[in-house]
Amino acid sequence: MTDEQMVSMVVAVVDEPRFDKFVPHYVEMAKSAVMAHLFPYKDAEWEDVPAKYHARTCEIAVYLVNRRGGEGETTHSESGVSRSYESAGIPASYFRGMSPHVGVPSQ
Repeated sequence: MTDEQMVSMVVAVVDEPRFDKFVPHYVEMAKSAVMAHLFPYKDAEWEDVPAKYHARTCEIAVYLVNRRGGEGETTHSESGVSRSYESAGIPASYFRGMSPHVGVPSQ
């Protein structure tokens, strides 16, 4: 999936025009988080990420956009609406099923 396709998907899912200008940045943040999870011991490029994780990356970007303004919030209640987040960062559940790539460095 190209960056443009990912941005388009996130814009469509979020469906809030006032956030459209931020979406490319959140997609980049999501891509970085996925690469850091998949390649913890190697500097990787997006091309190294298997295509099967591209949609999950979009889900993470949607999560980040929707949390905009409430970053780091763990509990919030107001007018009968309650919010809490699994963690201060991206919830571990988004990375479930993504196996990190590790290996022995070559000499």
